Amino acid sequence: MKVAILAGGMGTRIAEETDIKPKPMVEIGGRPILWHIMQHYSYYGFNEFVIALGYKGEYIKRYMVDYGLAESDLTVDIASGDVLRHGNRRPDWTVDLVDTGLHTMTGGRIKRLRPYLNGSTFMLTWGDGVSDVNLKELLAFHRRHGKLATVTAVRPPARFGHMVFDGDRVKEFSEKPQASEGWINGAFFVLEPGIFDYIEGDQTAWEREPMERLARDGQLMAYRHTGFWQCMDTLRDKRLLESLWESGQAPWKIWK
Repeated sequence: MKVAILAGGMGTRIAEETDIKPKPMVEIGGRPILWHIMQHYSYYGFNEFVIALGYKGEYIKRYMVDYGLAESDLTVDIASGDVLRHGNRRPDWTVDLVDTGLHTMTGGRIKRLRPYLNGSTFMLTWGDGVSDVNLKELLAFHRRHGKLATVTAVRPPARFGHMVFDGDRVKEFSEKPQASEGWINGAFFVLEPGIFDYIEGDQTAWEREPMERLARDGQLMAYRHTGFWQCMDTLRDKRLLESLWESGQAPWKIWK
């Protein structure tokens, strides 16, 4: 099964990083967040990726082309230019890198990937969010209900500490927990080819009319994930993810 990843947005809210690189290439622990996302899928056996490029897409192309060299020990014959790789630290990934336009909206990017998705069920997520969602359970949930679309619903991360009172006494305090009320779109979709009929063109935002129509038609189901989920919209989010990685306890690192 193929995994589509949207990696074409401009990431204006984290411009400190995205002035020089696309947001999916912003690093957490010395690796692009895109790499973390792909490792998550690969852990569950999903190794075929289709990446929608846009803003600074050439940066992602160079990274993928050079990945094998960067991850290997090398012997270089300077005279001939031959390069011999040693070791096998490279993941078993196949990656389609598809230019989907600079200003194309999310729905338009998804539709432009259609020729690469083999007319079958596929997974989809954004290139700027990590989670510990069990992708096998997500897929099993999708197959059981038989609808066109499954979205992973998550609790939004709280921005401030949470307190529970007994009178004026603080009974319970949690520093920036996941919110206990409300659910939001956490991406990590499973989709059927029929969803393409809900996307008009390049200027269609997937999160607006297509998802709203799927919901009205009874074709959108939610897989509720109560574990870890975090997007990287701002520099503050990046620093949070970086600190979790450096602690050695990053919840999304489920691979060895």
